[in-house]
Amino acid sequence: MARRVAALPDAGGVWHKHGVTSSRRPRPPLDRRDLDELALRYVARFATSRAKLRSYLLRKIRERGWTGDEDPPLDQIADRLSELGYVDDQAYATSLSQSLGSRGYGHRRVAGAISAAGISESDAAEALEFAEQRAAEAALRFAKKRNIGPFSAASADRPKREKWIAAMIRAGHSFALAQRIADSEPGVIPEEWLIFE
Repeated sequence: MARRVAALPDAGGVWHKHGVTSSRRPRPPLDRRDLDELALRYVARFATSRAKLRSYLLRKIRERGWTGDEDPPLDQIADRLSELGYVDDQAYATSLSQSLGSRGYGHRRVAGAISAAGISESDAAEALEFAEQRAAEAALRFAKKRNIGPFSAASADRPKREKWIAAMIRAGHSFALAQRIADSEPGVIPEEWLIFE
């Protein structure tokens, strides 16, 4: 039986045991203008926080190097883009809270994601309050997605109920809320929950 041979690389690459690598010359180190362009391209493509933008630029400097005599002006670039409205930590935190809540994640999970994005407490306050107000709604979304409690086909035995509660806690919901939903009878959805049908 004939062995399959991988396609040969195009003229721009070199073949070696790990696959095709580029034969292009390394890109030159970055200067201030390059950093500005990278930052603009990044914020044009992605919603981001100041800290994430700074981290992205720092990674690019590590990859390519820096030509300036002084430290790269990462904070100045982030500040300028923030002043122009291209980066808004408060709006980013709110968007993150709404997105995670609509996917069924709870307050603790939202708080963790906001913290990981490097958003200050003052910029995160409104988003965290939103997540707290929508805690039950997010928990019910999660329960429906995972067939937990009122959305399950049958009553759960103790080990299954404990798994449901553990899954809800991992998703960032409080123990009390997870327990209340896991203890609900299958198919018995209170009127205020009917929006999830």
